Amino acid sequence: MPFSLTPEQKQTAFWLSIWLAFGFLLYALGPIMPPFVAAAILAYALNGVVDYLDQMRIGRFTMPRTAAAVLVLMVFLSALLALVLIVIPVLQKEVVLLQAQIPLFLAKLDAMLSPRLREMGIHVQLDLDGIKKIFTQQMATSGDEIWATVLTSARIGGGAVLGSIVTLTLVPVVLFYMLLDWHRILRNIAVALPRRYVVQTVGMAREVDTLLAQYLRGQLMVMLVLALFYSSALMLAGLDVALPVGILSGLLIFIPYIGFGIGLSLALVAAVLQFPGWYGLIVVASVYGVGQVLEGFFLTPRLVGERIGLNALTVIFALLAFGQLFGFTGVLLALPASAVLMVAFRHLRHSYLRSSFYNA
Repeated sequence: MPFSLTPEQKQTAFWLSIWLAFGFLLYALGPIMPPFVAAAILAYALNGVVDYLDQMRIGRFTMPRTAAAVLVLMVFLSALLALVLIVIPVLQKEVVLLQAQIPLFLAKLDAMLSPRLREMGIHVQLDLDGIKKIFTQQMATSGDEIWATVLTSARIGGGAVLGSIVTLTLVPVVLFYMLLDWHRILRNIAVALPRRYVVQTVGMAREVDTLLAQYLRGQLMVMLVLALFYSSALMLAGLDVALPVGILSGLLIFIPYIGFGIGLSLALVAAVLQFPGWYGLIVVASVYGVGQVLEGFFLTPRLVGERIGLNALTVIFALLAFGQLFGFTGVLLALPASAVLMVAFRHLRHSYLRSSFYNA
């Protein structure tokens, strides 16, 4: 008997092939997707504020959604610009100080450790000239040479630079229109779902929304509190670059362990360059130790919660895995995609535990 498909099976195969082709098209268009993906994630995070302003009433006045979207977008871009203007000059200053001070620090370290190591029968001496040469070569992009490198890159890869400028310009434009039409976009997606799967899909989408909303909002509060704590504590300790280093340390907490390590490294380098002896290192280590305790035992359990399922290892693995598979677009998608996968895995596990294969 020849194999044949029913009309319903043919329709299912046809529409599945259409969706697969659409998915392949999006994958092929990967290089132009980052601004749209970034705008969608930002729109998801900022839509709650736009909704609040849109629904707020002051007497008889109600703010139009367009005005609310413009206001939220301008505040967000202003905060981002202020952060860049604070951090970049300090990082440039630290590069110059590193170039001058690290060889001197290594010389002091060698003078302190070499006699003690010789007493233990270990004869080690740092090649200070070689190390100084390496640092000079690796950090030669500081000061005026940064601009020479930028100009050279602009001449060689003008297309790439232009593409980056277009991408940075496109994100706020796409973000504005997504904030404006966010609910209409969601309705169109819901209408496009097959009717037989709409209840299950909407239910899973709500679970993902609850998971992401709790994680993102809680994590944002943790970042803000820690940025304020690190900035204030380092400022009281007398660190010259306390404000940018503290802000960066707080914001980088979003990447578990790795972000803390980067912030701690920046603060330790700044302390070594500014303070003589061990005072700076001890103070910085104490501040970041208290910050880690504050985050681990008070802020994260209270503001983020441990019931959401996105633990630190999940976030790190998602960032690395999606970045490896899809590049920068994958890094942007890592958190929402991992939330979707966590919800799907939870439903799959429940189905598996109820199946005859498991219970037989």
